[in-house]
Formats: sequence, structure tokens, C-alpha cells
Amino acid sequence: MKPTTADKIRNVALISHGGAGKTSLAEAMLFDAGAIPRLGSVDAGTAALDWDPDEQKRKQSINLAIGSLEHEEVRITIVDTPGYADFQSDVIEALAAVDAAIVVVDASAGVEVGTDEVWRLADARRLPRFVFINKMDRENANYDAVLDQLKAAFGPKIAPVYLPIGSADGFRGYIDVIEQHATVYEAGKPAEVPIPDELEGIEHSRRDALVEAAAEASDELMEKYLEGEDLSDAEIEAALHKGTREGSVVPVFVGSALKNIGIRELTSMIARHVPSPAEVGSRTSVDGKPIEPDPNAPFVAQVFKTTADPFVGRLTYFRVFSGTLTAQAHLYNASHKVEERIGNILSLLGKDQENVPQAGPGDIVAVAKLSSTQTGDTLVADRAHALELPRFTFPNPTLQVSIEPESKADLDKLGQALSRMLEEEPCVRVHREEGTGETVLTAMGDAHVDVIVDRLRRKFGASVKTGTPLVPYRETIRRPAKIDNRFKRQTGGHGQFGHVVIEFEPTDSGTGFEFGDRIVGGAVPKQYIPAVEKGLREALGEGVLAGYPIVDMKATLIDGSYHTVDSSEMAFKIAASQALKRAFPEADPILLEPVLEVEVVVPDAYMGDVMGQITAKRGHVLGMDSQNGMQSLRAQVPQAEMFHYATELRSITQGRGRFSWRLDHYAEVPHTIAEKVIAVHQAKVAAGDRH
Repeated sequence: MKPTTADKIRNVALISHGGAGKTSLAEAMLFDAGAIPRLGSVDAGTAALDWDPDEQKRKQSINLAIGSLEHEEVRITIVDTPGYADFQSDVIEALAAVDAAIVVVDASAGVEVGTDEVWRLADARRLPRFVFINKMDRENANYDAVLDQLKAAFGPKIAPVYLPIGSADGFRGYIDVIEQHATVYEAGKPAEVPIPDELEGIEHSRRDALVEAAAEASDELMEKYLEGEDLSDAEIEAALHKGTREGSVVPVFVGSALKNIGIRELTSMIARHVPSPAEVGSRTSVDGKPIEPDPNAPFVAQVFKTTADPFVGRLTYFRVFSGTLTAQAHLYNASHKVEERIGNILSLLGKDQENVPQAGPGDIVAVAKLSSTQTGDTLVADRAHALELPRFTFPNPTLQVSIEPESKADLDKLGQALSRMLEEEPCVRVHREEGTGETVLTAMGDAHVDVIVDRLRRKFGASVKTGTPLVPYRETIRRPAKIDNRFKRQTGGHGQFGHVVIEFEPTDSGTGFEFGDRIVGGAVPKQYIPAVEKGLREALGEGVLAGYPIVDMKATLIDGSYHTVDSSEMAFKIAASQALKRAFPEADPILLEPVLEVEVVVPDAYMGDVMGQITAKRGHVLGMDSQNGMQSLRAQVPQAEMFHYATELRSITQGRGRFSWRLDHYAEVPHTIAEKVIAVHQAKVAAGDRH
């Protein structure tokens, strides 16, 4: 990658529903421009940008990948992204690094749920975009139907620039609506030919639609258009460029990545109409200060991706927005307020890395072994220019699984492996669940979990098993109880003696555990009262009914006695613990379960099915809102019913539904369910397993 200026750079992300052919398109663009020596294949596992073993195994992208090419003195950096919803975090990261997006659509499948989703993500960043209708050579390819779907989904700004000549096996080229000529491919080589007679009428109507869409970007052109004047090709091109940059026009192109038809033309249009970093202009810091794409200004860059490699270490990807960075420099992490030492600056093409002497505005590069820098952080030249760019947000993961090491050797490696994995997975959470003792991993979906498990084993040497988590139940009481408990043991020498009288009473939900004492006259010496509290707190964690932690209870030590020789802290701890276990059956004990507040967002057509399913899960609907054809439902649902909901919702809504959840409160478990939970615990205790 040769150093260049910001006006000669184009940064684009390829985004789509899974299977539309983004990686094949990127491969064809790189090959056509001479950036890679051979045209790789996703199915064969030879694609330059699908180099990760997990990607080659699954024959689909699961990480973003970067490659650059040169076209007529313009450098185009392509960020290829996953299409599957479980790996949406990489799409968000990619869109934070680029200045435009290419939405790839399968000519036989049309606008799919993933198309809508990535379009929404591009909208959120206000990115200009193209549409590339790929796989025109595929059976059932239908350009007109796809174009109609695009217009229905995204409005009149959809503007076809190229029209296909033929489809499926008969697809052989395209018509350029602006320049009004046709190009056909014979033996892989393009040749300009007259527009076929049967397509002339269609071409004229499409040109009129394009001219109208382009004229929307210019009052002057719109006036000429409305007055019936012809617009020149140059005027249409200028309006197309302006409309694309402003987002009022979305040009549509056609082709076949596998047959390399329309690829060079797409590359050329990217170079001509995607805004450069210089044209995009300044970014704004969180405190409102402009960050200009000036190579001589103070250095500012933002990290958009972090990977952890067991051999190379941490690899940090960032986009430069201002200033110039040279190798072996020092930077300041404005987000974490720490200094970082930069080694070599790396240009990336798939897994291949090339050292470059410097990086300036618009450059997308990587460095290795930064110690404290994470995804979303801002890197600056020094403390004096510690501007910070807005961080980008990721969706909260919703699918929970329990994980446990397969062997003792895996247990020793698991902690560090999870820590390293979390560095590169912003949509994963890991926590240890109090009460069940399980390690719970929360991810975006089943495929995401599978990839994480493979990655832990392959990259970090820790093999794990997954399962459905145990429900983190709690236990509490509903009535007061007073227990007089005496612990006495003689062992030949000094004995053990502790005597406590404790009142137990329920407290409000969410208050946890409270301890107090009303000892008078030294019935229990002051030095033993902390031991009483400690004994109670230790017993709380073990539970009585089903082995789950006890909550929302107050214990008050009101009386007791001691022996001057045999009493000890241990004796009073045991006496208190025994008192709690005796009190529980007398205090009307119940089992509590976590209840989640859930928000489900689905298209109108699926709301009936979603409500039925929520009700079947013992859910209670709190309210509903409707906006732009989408319904938002809020409900409270027991967590026990929600462990597989991410997969279930995707199934019943064909992937169009999404949801989020948070723990709201604990509520009493229905008697029939509580009996089963208690019976399972008693069976384990009988078998010698407390957990």
C-alpha cells in the first residue's frame, strides 16, 4: 500500500444478507485490479478474505476482512463483512471505518431480512451507498422483481445505473443507462455493442427514472428536467455523485462476481462516486470539536476492531481521521488515558500483512501488541490533543449457554482463554452465576456460540462443553420464626458450646439479608456476635429448600448463652447456621425465580404469533407500541422460559424479529414447578452431590 492523499482514497464496506456473494465480489474486485494473483473461491476455501479456519469450515464469513486495490490512481479499501445476523458486531465495526457501503443483493433471492438490517445499520451512520445486484447468472435471477423490492423497501432514491442483458445462463452483460451503450462479455472479455432492440424501450424508461432521481439532488437540474430539457451525461454524473454523497440517490448496478461480469465497472463507479475522506470532511469529537482530514494536523484515529492471536498477540485495526502516524511512534489512548507504543504499521489484505512507513487521513491500518487499547477507543498524538470520537454501540447478546471445561487441563486454560476471546468479541458476555456456580456465556445466537467454542479450542487451547444454564433460583420466607438453638459437643478436651436465640422475618423484595442484635447483659459476648452473623451468611449461600441462596430476610440475635471455657467463634457460627436451617421449615419457605423484562420488536404480521408464544411462556404483557410497520411488545417473562428464545423468535419471524431483556425482579415459583426443582435437589443430595 503506497502512501497517498485523502482525496485519492475510497473506503467501502460490503454488506448484505448472508449468501449474497460479498466475499466473492470482493475477491473478483481484488483479482480484476491485480491486487491478488488468482481468483479464489469461498466454496473451495481459497478466498483471500475468508482465510480464518472457521470461515473455511463453514464456507461463510464470520469476521470482517480488509483488502485494498488501486484503480486509476485511486486506492479503494474494501471491508468485507459477515452476512449472518449472529456476527452483526463485525458489520457495525466495518461501517464505523468506512465512508460508504455497497449493499449486495442476490438476484434470485431479492431483498431479504438481512438486507433490511444492514440498510438500517448504514442509515444509522448516514453512509452513502450503492446496491450491487449479484448472481445475475443464477437460475431464477429476476432483475425487475428485485428492483421493485428495493424501491418498495427503500423508496424512490433507488436509481438503476446498469441494466442486465439476459439472466441465468443467458446473462452476458449490461446496459449503461447514463452513457447509453451496452457491454457484453465473451470468454471473459468485455466488448461494447449496440443496445439490443428489445431492451431499448426499457433502457429509455430506466434512464428517465435515473435522471429524475439524480435531478432531485440539484435544484438547477430539476428545473431543467421539469422544463423538458435534455441533461448531458456530465450533468447526470455530477448529480449522481452529489445525490450519492448526500444519500438522496442510491445507484444500482448488476453483475456476477463468479463470472467477473460488471466487476471492473463497479470498481470504476466506486472510484468516481464514493466520497473520499477529503470530500466527507471533518468529523466531530464528543465535545463538539472538528477533526479535519489534514495530514499536518494532530493525529486522531479510532480503533474499530481488535483480534487476539495466540502467536502474534493482540492486533488492533484503526481508521485514521487526522494527522500522520509513523512507525515506532508513541500515542495516547484518549479513552483510557494511557500511553501506547506503536511498532510497525501494517497494511492488510486478508491474512497477509505488509509494513508501511506511515498512515494518514483515510488510511485503514493495523498495529500489533497494544496493551490497553480496545475496540472503539480513540488514539491521539499526545495528551495535549486528547480529543475523543463517539464510540459505536453494539446490540446486547440474548442467547445464554452454560460452559464448562472438558478436562482439568482445559480448566487451567479457560480463564485466560475467555479473557482473550472477550477482547475480540464485543457482543459476548461471560459471568459466573451466583447460586448455581455455573459459568454462563451470552452470545448472539447458536452459530455465534459454535464459533466461540471452536475459537476457544483452536486459538487458545481450551475445550469446553455447552448446555442450557440452570435457573438461578432464590429462596425466602413468608412468615416470622423464632428459634432457640444450642450447639454442644464434647471431644475429650475442651468442648464446643454456643447458644443463640434468633428471630427470623421476611423483608421487602430486593433487600437481600439484614442482621441485627438486641443482646443485653452480655448474654452473648460481643466478640461472638460477628461469628453469629458469619454463620448465618455462610448458610444463606447453601439454601435449605433446593440449595439456592436465601434472600429478603432479616435475622435478629435476641438472646443466648456461652461457656467461659468451651465457647468459641466456631461454636457460635455452627449454632447460628443450625438455627437458620431449623427456622426455614417453620417460616413458610418459598422458591423464587428471576423474571425478565423483555422487549420484542417484530413486523406487524408476526405479532399474533409472538404474543401467543409469550403467553405460553407464562409471560405477562405490559404494553405494545406500533411504528413504521413494526410492533414493539413489552412483557415480563420468567427466565426459565427464555433460554432458547433467541432461536425461537428467529424461527417464527423468519429472522425479522429482535428482542432485548434485563432482569426485573424475583417472583414466587408456581407450586408444581417448585416441587420438581426441590425434588431434583433432594435427589442430588441423596446421591452425595450438593450441586
